[in-house]
Amino acid sequence: MEKPRITAYLKTYCGWSAGVRAVLAKYELSYEEKDIIQNPAFRWEMEQRSGQPLSPCVEVNGIMLADVSGEEVETYLVDEGLVGRSDAKVDVPTNSACSDEEHAAQAAAATAQQIRFHRS
Repeated sequence: MEKPRITAYLKTYCGWSAGVRAVLAKYELSYEEKDIIQNPAFRWEMEQRSGQPLSPCVEVNGIMLADVSGEEVETYLVDEGLVGRSDAKVDVPTNSACSDEEHAAQAAAATAQQIRFHRS
């Protein structure tokens, strides 16, 4: 089975994006990740290619799957015959946003990264 060409427009920290990453890892699929938070040009590209602003978006062999969950990506890959169904477990939900606790942890980590010390 030939591996599909995949470009994934994802957010750095996002439950939906984590689900997409988990599904692609589950099937050992290589892909180009375009982080739409770290690089605003990728967000613009995603919006132009998908015709809408919501993420994640995953392009598979030239077909754009807009505003999808990992579960939806997996269904597409299986239904199109690009992968065989796998019952392997993944370590994150493939069909949900981040929990409030995950959001709080991400905010704390981002704040910690922004702290800079300056000597007078």
